[in-house]
Formats: sequence, structure tokens, C-alpha cells
Amino acid sequence: MQAIGFEKVDITGGFWADKQKLNREVTIRSVHDRFADTGRFRAFEFTWKEGSDEPKPHFFWDSDIAKWLESAADIIAKTPDPGLLAEVDRVIDLIEEHMDPDGYFNIYHTVVEPELRFKNRDHHELYCLGHLIEAAVAYRTATGSDRFIDVLDKYVDLVIKAFVTEKTAAFATPGHEEIELALIKLYRVRPDRKYLDLAMFFLNERGKKEERLGDWAKGMYNQSHLPVREQRTAEGHSVRACYLYSAMADAAKETGDEALFTACKAIFDDITQKKMYISGGVGSSHMGEAFTVAYDLPNDTAYNETCAAIALSFFADRMKDLELDSRYADVVEREMYNGVIAGLSLDGRSFFYENPLEINLIDRVRHPSVSADDRLPITQRLEVFGCSCCPPNVTRYIASIGGTAVSADENAVYLHQFMPMTADTPFGKLSVETDYPRNGKIKISLSADEASGKKPRLYVRIPGWCRNYAFSAPYSVEKGYAVFETDGREFSLEADLSMKVELYRADRRARADAGRVAVMYGPVLYCAEAVDNGSELFDLRLDEDCEPGISYDSYFGANVIKMKAYRTEPAPDALLYLVSDPPKKETEAKLIPYYAFANRGESDMAVWLRKA
Repeated sequence: MQAIGFEKVDITGGFWADKQKLNREVTIRSVHDRFADTGRFRAFEFTWKEGSDEPKPHFFWDSDIAKWLESAADIIAKTPDPGLLAEVDRVIDLIEEHMDPDGYFNIYHTVVEPELRFKNRDHHELYCLGHLIEAAVAYRTATGSDRFIDVLDKYVDLVIKAFVTEKTAAFATPGHEEIELALIKLYRVRPDRKYLDLAMFFLNERGKKEERLGDWAKGMYNQSHLPVREQRTAEGHSVRACYLYSAMADAAKETGDEALFTACKAIFDDITQKKMYISGGVGSSHMGEAFTVAYDLPNDTAYNETCAAIALSFFADRMKDLELDSRYADVVEREMYNGVIAGLSLDGRSFFYENPLEINLIDRVRHPSVSADDRLPITQRLEVFGCSCCPPNVTRYIASIGGTAVSADENAVYLHQFMPMTADTPFGKLSVETDYPRNGKIKISLSADEASGKKPRLYVRIPGWCRNYAFSAPYSVEKGYAVFETDGREFSLEADLSMKVELYRADRRARADAGRVAVMYGPVLYCAEAVDNGSELFDLRLDEDCEPGISYDSYFGANVIKMKAYRTEPAPDALLYLVSDPPKKETEAKLIPYYAFANRGESDMAVWLRKA
């Protein structure tokens, strides 16, 4: 399959149109302003000197701005904005102006430590170049101009010289993967074999020998513990890992490499069956922002970097076009409505780097006799971070979300994600009308070109959460997709993906969730906050036999759920321990979308709740 690019998909209303409007009008400019405040944009003028009042550039600042450039280009591709384009062009001008004669461009290693160029494997030079390449491809999509690509082409040639032909670099592969997938993305719009060959070089060299990052990080941390075709489990830094796996999937598609595809499938299964939170979050440990061992999924200390959710979504989205299997698009959907947008505030201005599944505020004051508390995620989003990779990753993800929805091959159109939209496919226009995820009622039409004489099939994903579904036209089922035969003319159908409140249990080996349930309605995960449910949130016990109430709440932009629940009464005589169950009283629990937690001040929060 080939994905239909977001530039050919018009989101016409509903949940994602609202998110894109907020992204376009608020978030992209808020991120810009915070990056300006912190000196990131100014750094591209190369004016910093030791002892100056300017903030000292960091070695990953290039990538922060690159992702902002890509986000802006993606927005411009759908909604022309001369002012925004002028800001993008200004940065490209600065890159061209300050690029070394040999093509090298990196702010930190030009103005701070030029003697360390290509010497420190964890200084993100190739990672930064990768994000600049992705921005250049996005700029081409938005403007039709190859100008930005042409500027970076000289840098790519330098990398080939330093790493492949002359091998003057002090390391063989990037410490932080990203350039591999970027080069393949570039190859697809400008099919010069050198781009694909360089991507394959970095993939093929990784794991030939264990390359550590300093003394503390073993090769597993940066996926250098094995050659990529031999890897079967997700290891190490979760963002680096999922960017690598995305590149492996891209490379498998471009080259037909079955060994790479086999590795990707095994790794995908390891992540989704053993190491992924119900929210879609990955990387449970703050130590190395890393995958740990199977079923190690603590809730209150969950790291779950926003970038990791985005990276896993990228990996799953690529896998969906390699093999027909609804599980891949199911994971993309889980990230879309939970793992990714939990990182963004409802007002579009602030972000979480980490996304826990539980907040107990008393844990922040457990040790009044000492100065340090336990290491726990923050409880309120911030507008910018010292390491602020997540905000511009969110803006580019939302701007291009339409690109996850539809694919096509020579015989069929595939509808993976549900949102009000029109999409230009090789067979004609695909149109979707729906209030998803508020409900599962969907109208779909494909206006095929009769003159072509083709009668494409239409594949519609049946989400993994959906137990009961109905379609208005005859269908068969293949790998989680309903398959419809069309007659090469106007084809329409109605789908009803029945949504109900579902209580999920975790595998018994996920010990943090033992005896608890998580609530989902369709693709949306829910949580309880003390701001709605009062103190002693963790004593709340849901009645799984009740009939939940579902209602739309415009503040959250989604449904909220009310359920019958119980609390225990205080123990008689203030006893700490009892030999019998304490009395309980009935109450009502209000559950909100998980992505909307921590938007109304500090509050206890829980995804996994007790049963009555």
C-alpha cells in the first residue's frame, strides 16, 4: 500500500479539525514564541560567543527548530499563511548563510565546540540533520520548491564522505536515530540512490559492534546490541528505538528486505503485547527514557515521553502499509486519541514531556524531614522545557494527521482512521462523514472514475475495540478490515461501529494493575480526577454492572462518562486495620478522557481503578 499524503486529505470537521485549528492558530505560534524567548531562533544567527549574554546553544537546538519548520510547512500546505512562510524562509536563509563551505551545519559544533565535529556520538549531529531533512521535504510539499533540499544536499554529501568513503568520523552510526527515516523520506521525493544507500549504510552498520554512549549507556540503550535484522525485542531509549524501527520498516518497503520486515514484526509484537501502556505510552522508566522488561508498567512513575508515543505511531503507521493487519492502525488510533494528545493542554499552549497514568499528590510530600522527594513526573504542563523536543513534535503530528487515514494500491482503497474528510485517491474521491470518536456511525462514499474501467475494492478497518458492527453493504472480513466490492461508479455505505463503555483488565503479569480496571469508550481511554470525584480518589470502586451515562462535554471536546461507584466509610474508632470489610456507600464516579487530565489545576488522577 501507499499512504495518501496529508496534503491530499481535507479534514472537514469534528475532533481533528478542531485540534488542527488550535494547532494552526495557537500552538504553532506559542511554540515559536517560547523558542524565541529561550534563544533557539537567535542561535541560527551564529552570534553566540563565550561570555556573551545570549543563551548558550545546545547540541539539539537545531532539531527543535527543524521540527517547528516542518510543522509550519505542514500547516502552510493546507492553509496558506504568508507570514508563517516568511518566518520559515528566514530560517532557511540563515542555514544557507552559515553553512560551512564543505556543507556542514550544526550550531553547537560551529560556535561552541567546533573541534568535536563528528567526534561525540551522542551529540545529535546526524539526528539534527535528519530533522532538517524532514523539514526540507515538508517545505517542498508546501511550496513545490526544492530550495531547502538543495541547501542540505551538500551536507548529505559531506556525511557520505565522513562516514562511508573516508570514514573520518569517530563513530559509525548515530547515537540518536532519525536520519535513517529522513533519508528514505527524501529518497521518495527525490529518487537519488545516494539517499537510500546512506540510510541503508547506517542501518546495516548498527549493531556490528557494540557502540556505547560514554561509560553509562550500554549498546542496548541505543539499539546497538545486535544487527538490526537480528533484533526481536524493543530495547533502550524508546524514542530512538521507535525512530529506528520506523526506518527499518521504510527500508523493508523500499528494498523488499524480508529479514528487516521479520524483525519489525517481532519488535512490534514485543512492544504492543508486553511493553505498551493502555494509553499507548512506551518507555516506562525515566532511567534512559527506556523500555525495560516485559510487563513492567508502573503507573505513577510512568515516563511515557510524548515523543515516544509519536515515534511508536510513526512505526505502526508504516507497518500498516507493509502488511494488511488492522492491529497496526489500531495502535495508531490508540496514540492519536490518548498517548500523543495527552502531551498537549486543552488550550494548546503547554505540554507534558512525561505522561503518567496515576497522580497521587501526597507522594510529592512524603518526606517532610528531608529536602528531596521521590522522582515523579510533574503534575502540570509547561510551555517549554530545557529539552523541548516534544512541543514541535506534537505540532507536526497534528498538522499531518490526515496522512494516517487512507492508503491505496493498484486494486483497492484502504480506510484506516475515521474523521470527517475528503481524500484524493488514485480511483477518485473518498468522502467520510462521522462524529467519531463521539460515536461509531460513519458514512463513506467512493466516487470512482468510470472512464478508467477499474472497480477498486474498499477496505474499512474494524477497530480492535469494536465487538459489534454493522454495514449497509455486503462485505467480507480480511485481517480486521471489512472488504467491499465496488462497481467502478459511485459507491456508498453506512457503518455502525457500536460503542459501549468497556472495562479492561491487564495481563496478570502487569502487577501494577492487578485487581483494577481501565475504562474505554471506543478508542478513548478515561481517567478519574479528584477535582470531579473528591478526596480519597484511590478508594473509588466502580460498579461494572451499572449502566453508564454518556454525555458530550465541549470543554473536553469529547464524551464524559458517569458510573455508579462506591466508597468505603472511615473505619470505626479510627482503626488502621480491620478483620472485616468496612461499610461502603454508593456514589457516582465521573470519568474524563485521559488526554484531558491535569487541565484544571493539580489533582489526584487514576486510569486504573478498583472494582466494587
